[in-house]
Amino acid sequence: MRVVIQRVDYAKLYINNEVYSEINKGLLVLVGIEEKDTKEDVEWLSKKIVNLRIFDDEKGIMNLSVKDINGDILIVSQFTLHALTKKGNRPSYIRAAKPEIAIPIYELFIRETSKELNKEVKTGIFGEKMKIEFINNGPVTIIIDSKNKDL
Repeated sequence: MRVVIQRVDYAKLYINNEVYSEINKGLLVLVGIEEKDTKEDVEWLSKKIVNLRIFDDEKGIMNLSVKDINGDILIVSQFTLHALTKKGNRPSYIRAAKPEIAIPIYELFIRETSKELNKEVKTGIFGEKMKIEFINNGPVTIIIDSKNKDL
């Protein structure tokens, strides 16, 4: 699993030009799932995201997690995170999991992250065309791949 995590002041997700979900201060998490992803990847990544200390404490030092600040999380599926761009100019998405594999993992990731956060996370809809409006605070953007957890 590969995620792009952005620390946001707010995020709104639109489907068909209507707000489908929104969060206040917290994390916008774009997630790409590949065929090899497992429950262990989901559990490791959920814990990592919820406990990642990227919010400022009272001294202005990034020392608090989204859980510490009682922040929100918006999780959006994004198969393009597994784009291969080595050859030509049209990305290949062959590494991205097909829906029959990706959807159950995506849903498990949502449940596990909600459990770790101790509150419901917001989501988009798998496979839908979506637009996201947000303010990245910092800016802070972090990329994590569960296949590199030993690095």
